[in-house]
Amino acid sequence: MDRPTCASDASYPMAPGLTVRDIPARLRPREEMDRVGVQNVADDVLVAVLLRGGVRGANVVNIARQLLHTYGSFTGLAQCTVDELAASVRGMGRVKAQVLSAALEIARRLNQEAQPKRHRVRTPEDAARLLRDLARLHDKEMFWVLHLDAKNHLKSNPERVTEGLLDSCQVHPREVFREAVRTGTSRAVLAHNHPSGDPTPSAEDIRVTRQLVEAGRIMDIQVLDHVILGKAEQPGEKDFLSMRESGIVDFG
Repeated sequence: MDRPTCASDASYPMAPGLTVRDIPARLRPREEMDRVGVQNVADDVLVAVLLRGGVRGANVVNIARQLLHTYGSFTGLAQCTVDELAASVRGMGRVKAQVLSAALEIARRLNQEAQPKRHRVRTPEDAARLLRDLARLHDKEMFWVLHLDAKNHLKSNPERVTEGLLDSCQVHPREVFREAVRTGTSRAVLAHNHPSGDPTPSAEDIRVTRQLVEAGRIMDIQVLDHVILGKAEQPGEKDFLSMRESGIVDFG
């Protein structure tokens, strides 16, 4: 059974004047976690445990629930700076914002540690897996290049080339392939995100991709694919599109 993302209204009172002590002992955040296990508590309970305490007129449960309501998810929270979190909800402040930001960064690094130490990009899913967490943190379009060796192992961290809507002025072959030329890389995968969640390529996406594939041929750099990252609307649904697999662009 899926875990709840937020405690029920019956579990936690929302009246701002109430304190955690006014909640039945077994339903207080720390006691709730001890009783049912950390894997089974709602998202707002986890946030409340991290924040530890509230302030007069804003108990810690209210603060946690307001944060999740404001940003919608842990992904939304992870996109915020410490300053933004500190100012977002009454009762947060900088120390609580630092604690929450640190916990979210630990989660991101934990996911990175779970990945193979030497990434091999053989499929569009491999590319999407590498960039998914990075893409979630941005509400603007970002363009990356994955530099690969002859066996499709990633030679370095994904290189972010541009920020903002894709167009031929921003995504110039000179900028896209500069690092590849410097390091003698002969294979690359292009990728960018669609913050809207829909990975369907625009006409400009297709035009820019064709331009880069042709420029790569001239420089003897094989562009293997262009992967667009979106968001899955339903469990099990793909959250990316491969231009190679879809046949939209001829990669040779």
